[in-house]
Amino acid sequence: MDDVIEAAEGGATKPAGEDFSPTARTTLRRLPKRGSFERETVNAILDEGFVCHVGFVMDGQPFVIPTAYGRKDDVLYIHGARASRMQKALAAGADVCVTVTLVDGLVLARSAFHHSINYRSVVVFGRARAVESEDEKTAALEAFTEHVMPGRWADVRWPTAQELAATTVLAIQLSEASAKVRTGPPIDDEEDYELAVWAGVLPLGVESGEPEADPRLPAETPLPAYIEQFDLTERH
Repeated sequence: MDDVIEAAEGGATKPAGEDFSPTARTTLRRLPKRGSFERETVNAILDEGFVCHVGFVMDGQPFVIPTAYGRKDDVLYIHGARASRMQKALAAGADVCVTVTLVDGLVLARSAFHHSINYRSVVVFGRARAVESEDEKTAALEAFTEHVMPGRWADVRWPTAQELAATTVLAIQLSEASAKVRTGPPIDDEEDYELAVWAGVLPLGVESGEPEADPRLPAETPLPAYIEQFDLTERH
């Protein structure tokens, strides 16, 4: 298939706020014209996604773990229980590769070979830093909460000191990262354009449904406006 879900490669070590540049280990090799090193593009993809995949090696064994995340300025936060294998490995200084991919459509070509997917993806390289400060840990958990549902942090009970102590929060500086994007119709071999086969793009997306109240929620509890008005298209 034509570059199906080939995630972003590329990156740079740049001061916070500046765009990225390729490094030796992240130079785009496959379809570099689809790459973007703009920090705004990278941040937009990170902010739209819900799940990242964290890749690392522990005791010679590679792992890729899906998890939630949150971004605050130029730092990506991930968290979990202290006993987590991923948390232990990353806190110990293991190299990490974090990816986020958004699927926008199925690209149906006239030939099987040129079928593809329209997507937006980000790859982040680096090493994680264990967050020790209670203030920064709380700010990171706020970033997680607001990433999932903007406006939620002001309503919920905040973490207790005991809950903070039981949670490992890792910070990954967004200094080596890039985006890669595929858009548009299929690209067929010239002779295949004469084939009587439908070709084009089937758009895909994620929709939010009707809120389903917790069975133990008192009936008189109002639905917050930020949930009622939540629109995934605004994340795009």
